[in-house]
Amino acid sequence: MANLKVLALYYTQSGQLEEIVNHFTLPFTEAGMSVEKVNIRPEKDFPFPWKSEQFFEAMPESVLGQTVPLKPFELKESHYDLILFAYQPWFLSLSIPANSMLQHPTIKAVLKGSPVVTLIGARNMWLNAQEKTKKILANSGAKLVGNVVLVDQHSNLASAVTILYWMLTGKKDKYLGIFPKPGVSEEDIAHNYQFGKMVCDHLQDHSLNDLQKELVAQKAVVVESDLMFIEERAPRLFSIWANLITKRKNRKPWLIAFKYYLLIALFIVAPIVLLVNRLLFRVFFLSRIKRKKKYYQGLEN
Repeated sequence: MANLKVLALYYTQSGQLEEIVNHFTLPFTEAGMSVEKVNIRPEKDFPFPWKSEQFFEAMPESVLGQTVPLKPFELKESHYDLILFAYQPWFLSLSIPANSMLQHPTIKAVLKGSPVVTLIGARNMWLNAQEKTKKILANSGAKLVGNVVLVDQHSNLASAVTILYWMLTGKKDKYLGIFPKPGVSEEDIAHNYQFGKMVCDHLQDHSLNDLQKELVAQKAVVVESDLMFIEERAPRLFSIWANLITKRKNRKPWLIAFKYYLLIALFIVAPIVLLVNRLLFRVFFLSRIKRKKKYYQGLEN
């Protein structure tokens, strides 16, 4: 299948998403396909490790879907048999570089009429970002045929602590010697090869329309009830904060206020709300929860 051409687009700060892409695309290379991997970066790149102020400064533009200029890049082909769009969510939205990629005229041109697989590397919350991605892809005339999600498998609170440690220090080790390593585990990154193999096989068999069903069956995209509960409520609050902050000449005090709001919501409010939901309400909405999970595992826009 040497005539089949695959394009992988991604942006990475820490290198984790590049590892994920490399494992995912290896089966395509082994099958003799042409695999073009393009790491697209902003003209003014975001730092890694972050400083706390810089990280929260990116919130309003991430939530509001604003773009930044990208460094020059070239694509070898004008058409691809499959496009892999790998991205990371920021603040329950696409990261600014990822959104800027999808809005770039060169990339929009190759997306039109092309089958696309999204590959997400996230802490754990990705539903809202994927909903936005689906809309952008549909508006570009692309056909979303698959979605694969890799997340930190540890608890919400533990992963929140470790991701902050990783982002602010650049160290991917065990914080204080007791917390788990941050990010997607090495085992899950390596296992991503199997998901890539599934996609490769479907591409070879011209059966991409059946791809997502198999990916879901093999747990390539898992929706957790607690995280879904949070994600269906938090985006509206994030949007309010983002619009409020962008209207201020001096954003700094408002960004500090958002920072502490987020930390309080994450470590204090969310656990209480989730506990109350589990004990008092979830049992009455099991069928609705099941339907919503199925929707988020799918590709419908």
